[in-house]
Amino acid sequence: MSTTTPSPTSGTAPAPARRIRRLPDRETVDRFALHELLDTELVGHLAVVAGGVPVVVPMGFARVGEHVVLHGSTGGGFALRAASARTPVAFAVTALDGLVYARSLFDSSMNYRSATVQGVLEPVPEAEADAALLALSDRLMPGRAAEVRGMRRKEVAATRVLRLALDDVVMKQRSGGPSEDEGDGEDHAAWAGVVPLERRWAAPIASGLTPPGTPVPESVRALTTRDSPPATLDEASEPAA
Repeated sequence: MSTTTPSPTSGTAPAPARRIRRLPDRETVDRFALHELLDTELVGHLAVVAGGVPVVVPMGFARVGEHVVLHGSTGGGFALRAASARTPVAFAVTALDGLVYARSLFDSSMNYRSATVQGVLEPVPEAEADAALLALSDRLMPGRAAEVRGMRRKEVAATRVLRLALDDVVMKQRSGGPSEDEGDGEDHAAWAGVVPLERRWAAPIASGLTPPGTPVPESVRALTTRDSPPATLDEASEPAA
């Protein structure tokens, strides 16, 4: 497993310990592309073998510097058991950018970006856990922490913050249109191209106990009106190792 952390000013990471075998030309070691993927997606999938059985669970996450930050309940859960036992885990994130319509189903494809991180989960030190949890909350709901009450002591005690270093990462991506050329023998009268996938937040819906006329908070208005990805969490906000 690679343990070398790339310079934040370089555009590429060291060659990963694991390599893409299927369509290796789609592999990328561009660190900025990795950060962009992790900074725009909200859900990843954590995989671990628990009790001899493979388990995969979707989880919200945040990139904080050169770590993926997750959280779980101290009351149980395979993620915490994996952390305490230092069991190897994998964490995968995928963004679907569009469907690629070729002139045959065999040649049709998707435009996507995906990354898989492998390693060992470690608890964020107690002195840094509050900052890491706030960074995770602000990644998922930017600005919301300033609008609601602080966490109660029992809530803090029930929450464990974990992180996974971005040391052993493989990233694969595809972009562009279908493979075609004038001499490929296909009927070019059949349409081929790309259907991009775009996502946006819809109008907010108040809860049943929210009094009518209650103003929509700034964090929600900012989320539903923005047209650009949230700001990147850089090394300045990373919990110390």
